[in-house]
Amino acid sequence: MRFLAITLAVTPARQLSGLGALARYRRMLGLFAFFYAVIHVFTWSWADMDFDVGLMGREILKHKYILIGMLTFVILIPLALTSTKGWIRRMGGRRWNRLHQLIYVAAVTGTIHYLWAVKKDTFFPLVYLVVFIALLGYRAVRSARLRATRLERELATRGAAT
Repeated sequence: MRFLAITLAVTPARQLSGLGALARYRRMLGLFAFFYAVIHVFTWSWADMDFDVGLMGREILKHKYILIGMLTFVILIPLALTSTKGWIRRMGGRRWNRLHQLIYVAAVTGTIHYLWAVKKDTFFPLVYLVVFIALLGYRAVRSARLRATRLERELATRGAAT
């Protein structure tokens, strides 16, 4: 969750600070988040389930927090697999960006997994929830402002042309 939050914080930090060089670390940070997710799933599969695929399947269906955790993991797989310049070229920038917007879904589902998994102390899951709401809210506000600016320019251009 920490690396997912740091990864999502790169764009606002870059835009607010003007440090464009931060962008080159975003992919690596995202891959760190995936690496930790792999370790998390592997540890659960080994330590809790003894690699019993049948038992794992039953537990995934039985517990909603495990189900949403697995959904989060499945979402992260294509993001990790396509995190190379070659995949960006193959897919085209627009399609690649569209796919990688799934990171926002993974942030939400990962936070829900964490919140549902803890029994009593929900402090840290709620901290991540607030962090992700702030990061996603920043993007929503910025996107709305950019759309409004584009619309104003378009209307001004039409008005000047008539």
